[in-house]
Amino acid sequence: MLKRLTIDNYALINHLDIAFPDGLVIITGETGAGKSILLGALSLLLGAKADVSAIGDKARNCVVEGEFDISGLNIDLGDIPSIGSSLIFRRVIAPSGRSRSFINDEPASAGALSALSSHLVDIHAQHNHLLLSEENYQISILDYFAGCNEELAGYGKCRAAYEAIERELAATVEKVGKLEGEVEYKQYQFEKIEQAAISDDNELEELKTEYNRLANAGQIAENIYGALSRLRSVPDSVVQNLKEAAQLLRKCYTFVPDLEEIGNRLESCRIECKDIEEELAGRIDSSAVSPEELSRVEQRIDLIEGLLKRFGLSSVKELTDFRDNLKNDIGELSAAQERLQELGREVAVAEGNLKAAADALSAKRREAAPHLCGAILEKLRPLGMPQARFEIEVSDAGKFLPSGADKVNFSFSANAGGVPQNLAKVASGGELSRIMLCLKDIMARYTGMPTMVFDEIDTGVSGSIADKMGEVIDDMGKHMQVFAITHLPQIAVKGKTHLLVYKEVENGRSVTGIRQLDGEARVMEIARMLSGSVLSDAAIENARFLLNT
Repeated sequence: MLKRLTIDNYALINHLDIAFPDGLVIITGETGAGKSILLGALSLLLGAKADVSAIGDKARNCVVEGEFDISGLNIDLGDIPSIGSSLIFRRVIAPSGRSRSFINDEPASAGALSALSSHLVDIHAQHNHLLLSEENYQISILDYFAGCNEELAGYGKCRAAYEAIERELAATVEKVGKLEGEVEYKQYQFEKIEQAAISDDNELEELKTEYNRLANAGQIAENIYGALSRLRSVPDSVVQNLKEAAQLLRKCYTFVPDLEEIGNRLESCRIECKDIEEELAGRIDSSAVSPEELSRVEQRIDLIEGLLKRFGLSSVKELTDFRDNLKNDIGELSAAQERLQELGREVAVAEGNLKAAADALSAKRREAAPHLCGAILEKLRPLGMPQARFEIEVSDAGKFLPSGADKVNFSFSANAGGVPQNLAKVASGGELSRIMLCLKDIMARYTGMPTMVFDEIDTGVSGSIADKMGEVIDDMGKHMQVFAITHLPQIAVKGKTHLLVYKEVENGRSVTGIRQLDGEARVMEIARMLSGSVLSDAAIENARFLLNT
């Protein structure tokens, strides 16, 4: 329950520090006094989006702090340090617009406040009863009552898995279609390059070198023969002359020893020249070339250069890379086609899992629907609708929606013999208010919600019906903390705690305050609600009567 609320510099509230009891707390005040401001501050504390325009004095921070008693509640605080049985929320909005949040004096996100507060406070704001007309709200009420959290979580996982596979399937179908449209041409390109049987990235350069050798074979042979002829001069060859020169020097070694070194050098020259002569002789034999060999090399060069030109490439390396990429693309089609078949099987499995999860969720809804109808009617009949009929139809939506595969429709009839019809079409504002009150009562008791806030849930009702709604709210206050903001005296007289929200002028500025009413002050407020600004004796007497009944 909410034990204390402190508000500083929020809209028209300069400073407010108020403690709240358990049970039913009535909040009244004239239109424009600031009841909605009080509710806005509480909503901010519970994680609502911060708005810099809510700051009253733009020169200082806006601070809202609330202390909750969580004794007896099973709430996982995670890493948040405990402060006995209390949980303290604080929101701070700086004039710059920056917002900070704290839980038990530890920094936290507004999302963390919202997540924790969902276990602490349920706020029914003005016109929330209109949500009853929305199908998503209707299905969420049924799920809440049926306790479908586990089934909803399982369905959500199955749907996420199914949609992920569906997305991959669609992408793979598109990919296969694109590849199939290109693969025939790519296969043709690949085969053209593959038929060339390129050995390595340097083949073209090597072929051009070979072509130059073959094309100039005659001149090469002639030059080699000329060089060889000079080594084999007639009558004595260079090799023979070197040999004889070395022999002559040997005869002088005894007399001139250092001539031996020159003789050895001559011998080395002879041996080298002999090797050169033999190699040149071999080159003359190998330099002979046939026209067919020259033509083969020329055709090979033309083939590779033709491929380069055809595909707009500048090197054999680029050509072989292009060939490898084509091969990969062709292989990619095959892999994509295989994956497409796998995905078809996976989609079938995922769809089966999703249908099973949807069926489990639907079964739980269908089982709970008549019980929720009975609970609503049990509470509706004392509220001036003894002949009311309320039905919940759970039907097949024909597709997998985020909430399941069901459509949920609330049907209602307030009159005897009436056929229940769509709630949004036939229920008046007052009837919607009463139905919403019943639902809030049922759900609060079912979930163990410690604090409930009603902001004019009595819209559209008056007289004895308002009194009956007040009894329901009063009864709820016996099991939980209930705040009821109301304009109806029949409801304002319920409960023991009555707070008045008022507006006054301080230092030339309108400010909102709140004080507790007891005794005669409460009588006068009820009388004001009965008669308006002019308090009649009859209104005062009527107020005393209502408070004492």
